[in-house]
Amino acid sequence: MINVKELEKRAVEIRKRTVEIIYNASGGHTGGSLSSVDILVALYFDVMNIDPQNPQMKNRDRFILSKGHSVEGYYSTLENRGFISPEVLNTYGKFNSVLAGHPTRKIPGIELNSGALGHGLSVGVGLALAAKRSGEIYKTYVLMGDGEHGEGSIMEAAAAAGHYKLNNLVAIIDRNHLQISGHTEDVMAIDDLEGKYKACGWSVVQCDGHKMEELLRCFRNSTAQNEKPTLVIAHTKKGKGISFMEDKVAWHHKVPSREQMELAFNELDQRMEEIENA
Repeated sequence: MINVKELEKRAVEIRKRTVEIIYNASGGHTGGSLSSVDILVALYFDVMNIDPQNPQMKNRDRFILSKGHSVEGYYSTLENRGFISPEVLNTYGKFNSVLAGHPTRKIPGIELNSGALGHGLSVGVGLALAAKRSGEIYKTYVLMGDGEHGEGSIMEAAAAAGHYKLNNLVAIIDRNHLQISGHTEDVMAIDDLEGKYKACGWSVVQCDGHKMEELLRCFRNSTAQNEKPTLVIAHTKKGKGISFMEDKVAWHHKVPSREQMELAFNELDQRMEEIENA
């Protein structure tokens, strides 16, 4: 277990790397990658039972990035955790790279080729149900976008999870309120998310998705539910960590210029100093 300060430092490193690989690739989903970094750090460096040296170990916890377009933050997290080498990550966006623009099972540590929105929770339900029926002890974690909740298949999966009492399933919503075409409530209103999931038999908790202590508390408390799956609604900011990107719909998949990347690096370096000096 790593202390909170070290987790916060990891998040800064991963944000910096995320911006770098998007710049070098001349493409990527910047805003949603940055909004989900703290969630990924909490899971990969504290919560989940995983081993980079043995990615296929029998009772490893499973993670699915349902919002697969935010893969750059995911790849950067896997690199920082030891699943991907820097040499491999540096090929992102290059000809013949093994790294696709959405998660691919060719990469150690990735459980599902994702990116077709609305599918991740259904697969997560299947994994959790399989664990229950085979007597395995792993937990399944599914990270979804909020805009993704326009897909009806998500609520079908939510109903199934509640019906089968999948207390080994934890879903997370990266609730940054923005999607590719605007504000979520303008494009397709999705609130009340808590009420919808509770009606399907879930336990629901909400937290600041950028406060590591709150995230860790939510994930640790998810094991306390005896007969229910858990939903964590993590309130986040699109483009988190870089002031000129935060809450800007244009940064859904905008690529920074050289000057913007340097500005972003300066802000992230300042954040790292704040953490170290706290």
